[in-house]
Amino acid sequence: MSGFKRIIIVDWSASKVPSPKKPSPDAIWMAVHRAGATTCTYHRTRSDVIEALCAQFDEAIAQDERVLAGFDFPFGYPVGFARAVTGRDDPLALWADLAARIEDGADNANNRFDVARDLNGLFPGVGPFWGCPAPLADDNLPAKGTSRHGHGMAERRKVEDLIRSAQPCWKLYTTGSVGSQALLGIARLERLRARYGAALSVAPFQASDTPIVLAEVYPSLLAHEVAARQAKDEIKDCAQVRVLAEAFAGLSADHLDAMLREGDAEEGWILGLGHIDALSAGLERYPPPLKNDCFALPQGVNWTPVEDALADLRSRLGPVVGVETVPVTDALGRVLASDVDAVRAHPPLPNTAVDGYGFGGGRGSGVHRLPLVAAQMTAGRAPDMTVPEGHAIRILTGAALPDGVDTVVLQEDVSREGGAIAFHGPIKQGANARAAGEDVRAGDCIAGAGRRLTPSDLGLLTAVGVGTVQVRAPLRVGVLSTGDELVEAGGTAGPGQIYDANRPMLLGLITQLGHVAVDFGRVRDDRAALSACLDVGANEADVILTSGGASAGDEDHVSALLNEAGAMALWRIAIKPGRPLALGMWQGTPVFGLPGNPVAAMACTLVFAAPALAQMAGAGWSEPQGFDVPAGFEKRKKAGRREYLRARIRDGRVQVFPSEGSGRISGLSWAEGLVELPDDALHVRPGDPVRYIPWTGFGV
Repeated sequence: MSGFKRIIIVDWSASKVPSPKKPSPDAIWMAVHRAGATTCTYHRTRSDVIEALCAQFDEAIAQDERVLAGFDFPFGYPVGFARAVTGRDDPLALWADLAARIEDGADNANNRFDVARDLNGLFPGVGPFWGCPAPLADDNLPAKGTSRHGHGMAERRKVEDLIRSAQPCWKLYTTGSVGSQALLGIARLERLRARYGAALSVAPFQASDTPIVLAEVYPSLLAHEVAARQAKDEIKDCAQVRVLAEAFAGLSADHLDAMLREGDAEEGWILGLGHIDALSAGLERYPPPLKNDCFALPQGVNWTPVEDALADLRSRLGPVVGVETVPVTDALGRVLASDVDAVRAHPPLPNTAVDGYGFGGGRGSGVHRLPLVAAQMTAGRAPDMTVPEGHAIRILTGAALPDGVDTVVLQEDVSREGGAIAFHGPIKQGANARAAGEDVRAGDCIAGAGRRLTPSDLGLLTAVGVGTVQVRAPLRVGVLSTGDELVEAGGTAGPGQIYDANRPMLLGLITQLGHVAVDFGRVRDDRAALSACLDVGANEADVILTSGGASAGDEDHVSALLNEAGAMALWRIAIKPGRPLALGMWQGTPVFGLPGNPVAAMACTLVFAAPALAQMAGAGWSEPQGFDVPAGFEKRKKAGRREYLRARIRDGRVQVFPSEGSGRISGLSWAEGLVELPDDALHVRPGDPVRYIPWTGFGV
């Protein structure tokens, strides 16, 4: 078995607390190379990266893709250590032992020093583990390596003798403490072995012929290549895992398989050692992107996938509006703040569904004649009488059934002769009658909290006796345009100026989404003016949408101000159109910094703002409702970004607007929805199913 479809490289950390929220060095970074593209992600805890790894493994298994996952900590120890601890030379028996000893919490709190102290107790003398905070040092775990003696273990593995810059696996504290990384990392990987069973193997301890292969790597192996390929603002740890993933991906399947078979079966091995020239040659397949390709994703930048951005928004946001009580007649379009129960049943009493004659019980075949009582039941009359057995009563649609009546025969099927009726059977008992509460029973929940009330809902609420409801106050959404180039609609546009199309478009969109749109006008490219405008917006609106200024240029003040406020949550979303999307907070008020191009502003509002606004309004997270339609177009798409194309359906196939330029606002008027293309590379041919989301699918 050969041919890895995914190469994953993880830069590990033994930190005892979560890493900073802002992507930082000396933390956990993961690179995933697939389909010719590499994505780097930052993880604050070991639990977080393991969860991300499992998601990759599960997806790969489902798609029948092999995975090579490399980790930058020792997989083994010098010869003799496994036997001293477990009584066997098997390194994987040692893995199981360490996993049973290590406690590593979701917040990175762990007991690695206690475990090392206990392990040292299995050896004569002092050691081999060393290094810990001074208050934790004792005779079994010294703070300095020079305090060890007589433990009988080699200081370095064979592979570390070949890479002198590699730290020994006994060192637990301060710079280069790979010993702590190994204790915590091996315990985590052993749990992966338990989860994936025979689908996972560990090189070089096992044959690497499984769907998932784990291997030890050393990111500094290609230090020269990393230095040459590191982007200007790229964190070195990120560059290391990215470059190493691409180097392994550039090898032939046979070469990589041969490398996985190398190394010591007890001590382990660093994958790629001795093959630096081949790894460097493999990198030639992945040159840096052209500087003039504005649509290329810069290598090594922590681009946030759409799904991750949406999940982050969903976890951060909740209802931000108050609650009030209003009459049902005034509740159209409002969001329920609490469940509503039926005050009474519907129908409240058994009644007839037709005009006809009512009697008790069904009737078999043949002609039936029943005398009529001298009364008539009409809608609204109280059922204050009893119809004797063998008699019938004239009854009109909607009338309650009096005692003695449970069946109705249509008047069209009856002949009336004086004071009696005749009709042909058979007729089943209960025919043409409605049971009390067959639609809704008293006390049933008929509308849940978070529902935006429709005209049909108002009818139902009224029918079951509900007069008032608790609803959320309307969400106030401020809309602000930024840029010196903007001119108000109907004004005079000078050279280099454009009309502010985004603001009326977004105000209308917010209104159609069911919120109160607040027009904050335009603000020039001036940081102080924008800051003042945001101050006003934070007081007058529950959330603010800006357009323009969300990228990283000299005049992109929205993202700059949110960064200065320390409240920038996400940006550089892997989406097209709409790459420069700023998401942050200003004085406690959420701010969506939308791109300035109209198409990108519209797409980002529908994809990100619409579900977030629904959640803040108390209506819960809204997933866009789309469906698969045969493509009426052809398109080749690169991996790395989710793409949305302006589209409409004609003759049973979905068409897309001829130009993908995010400034082509005419395409929005032409379109009736969007085609959503996934993050992976794709070649769409006419007739292929693609996901089409009409405007109504976004709630518009």
